[in-house]
Amino acid sequence: MIEVEGLTKLYGDFAAVTDLSFAVQPGELLGLVGPNGAGKTTSLRCLAGIIPATHGKVRINGHDLATDPIAAKRDLAFFSDEPRLFDYLTVRQHLEFTARLYQVADAPQRYESLLAELELQDKADSLPAELSRGMKQKVAIACGLLHSPKVIFFDEPLTGLDPLAIRRMKDTIRRLAAEGSALVISSHLLHLLEELCTRILILKRGVKVVHGTVEEIRQQFASDDATADLEEVFIRIALQETPPSPTALPRPSVTVQPPPPPPPPFGSNQG
Repeated sequence: MIEVEGLTKLYGDFAAVTDLSFAVQPGELLGLVGPNGAGKTTSLRCLAGIIPATHGKVRINGHDLATDPIAAKRDLAFFSDEPRLFDYLTVRQHLEFTARLYQVADAPQRYESLLAELELQDKADSLPAELSRGMKQKVAIACGLLHSPKVIFFDEPLTGLDPLAIRRMKDTIRRLAAEGSALVISSHLLHLLEELCTRILILKRGVKVVHGTVEEIRQQFASDDATADLEEVFIRIALQETPPSPTALPRPSVTVQPPPPPPPPFGSNQG
């Protein structure tokens, strides 16, 4: 369902992600773990087609993301850690607009079901400015699930949710996996990943350090302490000698143009 081969992302001479390869099958949940700056969000954005990879291949449900991006993106959903909504669309209008974009045939039934599942019925006619941070996150999740994606990427999915919403979000994630979706979840909440995920992939400075089930990782890195949890394993890996710097690798022949300079601040006399 998700196939990644040699994914590399360069920013000038800096390699944010280097030669990343893995696969996620239908019904699997992959936990993406790493310290700050490890390349987790960059990896997810490359996998979702938000930013282009410098090297490597990504296939979503059999579609090459580089050569057939529309078909690939029809089968995926990406949830960032910061929900981005339209200021002047209500919750229901967000769902209606998303349904039109994805040409969802049974849209009314679908978004009414999602409003109920995410407890948004009372907020259906509210604008984003009237919603809490957690409610905005729920709206983004409802919009992303509306077209029944086969591949789902979560970047810190529980940010801003209250304990009850966290419990229900975990139930939703389990339901999606049981229905055959392939999921990648990036989070610093290691107990969440240990509870939900079938496999764990740990990045360090953009390089894959380990990839396997929680039990396999325990056996590899915590053989002297069979009771060690994922947090303890992560700390042991983090304290190990860092892998070779990705910036020391030979730079590919592809030339990556630097981003344009930011516009002058509002009110300046430039331009």
